[in-house]
Amino acid sequence: MRRYGLPGLVVAALLAALVAGADGPVGAQSVPRQLRVAIGIDADRLDPAEQTTTTIANIVDYMFETLVDLHPTKQQIVPRLATRWQVSRDGLTYTFTLRRGVRFHDGTPLNAEAVKFSLERLKDPRVAMALRFLVQPVQSVEAVGEDTVRIRLNKVTPTFLSDLSTTQFAIVSPTAVQRAGDRWRSAPVGGGTGPYMFKEWRRGDSILLERNPNYWGKKPLFDEILFRVVPDAGTRLTQVLAGDVHQAMLPPAPDVKGLRRNPQVKVVEAPSDRVIFVAMNTQWGPFKDVRVRQAMNYAVNKKAILASVLFDLGTVSDSPCPPMMFGYHKVRDGGWPFSPTRAKELLAQAGYRDGFEVNFFTPTGRYIQDFQFAQAIAGQLRNVGVRANVTTMDWPSYVAMIQTPLERTRIQMLVLGWAWPVLDCDGVLYGQFHSSSHPPRGLGPAFYSNPRVDQLLDQQRQEANVERRKALLKEAQEVIWNDAPWIWLWSQKWYVVTTRNLDGVLIHPIEKWTALCEPQEPAVGHHCVNWR
Repeated sequence: MRRYGLPGLVVAALLAALVAGADGPVGAQSVPRQLRVAIGIDADRLDPAEQTTTTIANIVDYMFETLVDLHPTKQQIVPRLATRWQVSRDGLTYTFTLRRGVRFHDGTPLNAEAVKFSLERLKDPRVAMALRFLVQPVQSVEAVGEDTVRIRLNKVTPTFLSDLSTTQFAIVSPTAVQRAGDRWRSAPVGGGTGPYMFKEWRRGDSILLERNPNYWGKKPLFDEILFRVVPDAGTRLTQVLAGDVHQAMLPPAPDVKGLRRNPQVKVVEAPSDRVIFVAMNTQWGPFKDVRVRQAMNYAVNKKAILASVLFDLGTVSDSPCPPMMFGYHKVRDGGWPFSPTRAKELLAQAGYRDGFEVNFFTPTGRYIQDFQFAQAIAGQLRNVGVRANVTTMDWPSYVAMIQTPLERTRIQMLVLGWAWPVLDCDGVLYGQFHSSSHPPRGLGPAFYSNPRVDQLLDQQRQEANVERRKALLKEAQEVIWNDAPWIWLWSQKWYVVTTRNLDGVLIHPIEKWTALCEPQEPAVGHHCVNWR
């Protein structure tokens, strides 16, 4: 399993005894042919450039690889498909030397032309890259011989090397992409270099990957990995306890405490950089008024919902950026205070003494207790006169709604979470609050726009001095917090439950799971999962 995280992750070795599973009697030497993982949502797309969701990116990471990676225990970039690189003195030119002998799943070689194709493709308007701001600094890509690539930037970008480690920058086979055409989004056959290859996607049911017999790194243990789409958290847990799956993401929050004591399973958990919020469409009706948006924050008792609905599997947000990220600034200790009285005062000042009605969308199975806490929020909003009508839908439809432009959007208010794959506030703030993040160019459904915030975020992306960059990020967080485009809720904790035989699973604060053959093994050996 592919993606490295950054410092702050929790590493758990899942030690095991004997169990009997769906594959027949399982012992220390008996390995099931197929590893089965229950996830809460279906994919939107499987193109690494176009997918929009951390869970799906984690699946894509089995098949596709980037030039560089992030080490799980050190704050440093490590080799992946590139073995080394150089950065020019002016910070504008990056030269990468590629790993030799690597082939894509379709048998074509990894070379400089493939890298050039992959990176230039990210700028193609026909490719629906939701995070296009990541590739904006790239001015040109040059293939220098077979195994050398030169990337020229149009401006100094301190985050660029880290950005290259994100799934969107995965290197793809030009032959496979061109052969597949429009089918590439749902069937990326032959396109990656990773330890597993695409085999089948049954929409709403499962995604099946098969082992790459010619993988350049450590050979994976299982012949296949099956990701089952199971929106109901209780059903995911039942499947783990019955041995039908070997790992389940986010089983029911009320059961986590008991699962920690259950000898048949292991709960692997860690803090997360996932910020959970309610985005308000700042260009719609009442939400055009900052006083209304501030009132919404006063009206919701985040601590009470965390305790009663999420069983304290989260920490109340006190900033637009989570604490574990570079540049984090605590804007208000304890977050927005709960004050229905103040909420009513602000609503009256804005002309909504009798409240208003709003459509409130939420997913089911994407975040911890998402539909349940959305209902709790709606109940608290009714206490100040805001009538929020809660609606849910499947995840691919939800993503499609988020990516709809302002003139056609249905969004008035919706639940969303944002977990950036690099522990840097840049991706959280730029990806949600810069005016270029408005759908369909980005994934910022609040349609928030503030020229001062745009200026601050543009400046920090080009600022090489660490302290000056922190100061820019600090001011941006303060302005955004007071403009209140979101109801700030919490940073959720992150956990999976596995059968006791699965060994070596790691949980990352960027909400991905992976595994190392040995805890101290270097980057090349991190695709192994052991079975005991």
